[in-house]
Amino acid sequence: MKYSIFTLGSVAIMASTVSSLPVVKKQDIDLVVLQFALTLEHLENVFYKKALARFSEIEFLAAGHSFEYYNNLKYIAHDEEAHVKLLTAGITAAGGTPVEACTYNFPMTNVQSFISLSSMLEGVGTSAYLGGAPLITSKDYLTIAGSILVTEALHTSMQRQALHRVPAANPYGTPLTPTPVYSLAATFIESCPSGNMALGFRAYPSFTTVSSMPAYAGRAIQFSAVSVPPASFFVTFVNGLNVTSVAPERTSGKNVWAVPPVGFGGQTYALITTTNMTGGSFSDSGLLYGPAVVDLIPGSPTFDRSYQK
Repeated sequence: MKYSIFTLGSVAIMASTVSSLPVVKKQDIDLVVLQFALTLEHLENVFYKKALARFSEIEFLAAGHSFEYYNNLKYIAHDEEAHVKLLTAGITAAGGTPVEACTYNFPMTNVQSFISLSSMLEGVGTSAYLGGAPLITSKDYLTIAGSILVTEALHTSMQRQALHRVPAANPYGTPLTPTPVYSLAATFIESCPSGNMALGFRAYPSFTTVSSMPAYAGRAIQFSAVSVPPASFFVTFVNGLNVTSVAPERTSGKNVWAVPPVGFGGQTYALITTTNMTGGSFSDSGLLYGPAVVDLIPGSPTFDRSYQK
């Protein structure tokens, strides 16, 4: 996919926090990629605004969270709105019609379920931008995407901390290709405006985690597919820069038990694939179900104490 070359400081947008946006030449840009990013940012933008409208500051305080935490949520909502405006202006400058926000269904019934869902969504957002990095040919655009990625990662760490999880549970971020990202996003989308550009991505059948937290690498986790998987398949785990496919420990109808590799920690994606991807990078080829999202308790940190100067 080819991305445009951006010249900083040329296109004004209607946001006080962003004074300019790079110029985008229509012939140099794959609008599908920008539209996909905007689709994800719309989802997060609506998610935070719905949560802040539904849950009051008093409810956050009653749930054990501080005023500083509640105030930081408003900054996150501000960030997501800024991302929407940036991408909307970029697509418009490229001659495209930006996709509009969809109608969503977010399963959040209280403050804690909102924070858990937020942590997962922010992790997916970070993985989406990181997974898209190899597709970007423009260094200018890569810088912009990296800038958004940093902010999404900060959001992720904040929400993980609020859940009393290790904020940086893995030395590396986890890249994820657009197809599994879209499959996850689609679970929250009820309908989209008929005029929205067709993205061309397929939402794969769902694969969800059944086992309750906490979950550990090296211990079997129960998953459930939306239908009975084929007789032969792998459960492929993606965590950090590692991709490992394992044979299921056992199956029973739609239920699958699989053991995540030792050394994996933090937000991890599990997918049913027909191919063994161990040691390589994740590929959509062979994907059947998923991904499921599971948060693995990381092992104790280790480091060489001899380096003390």
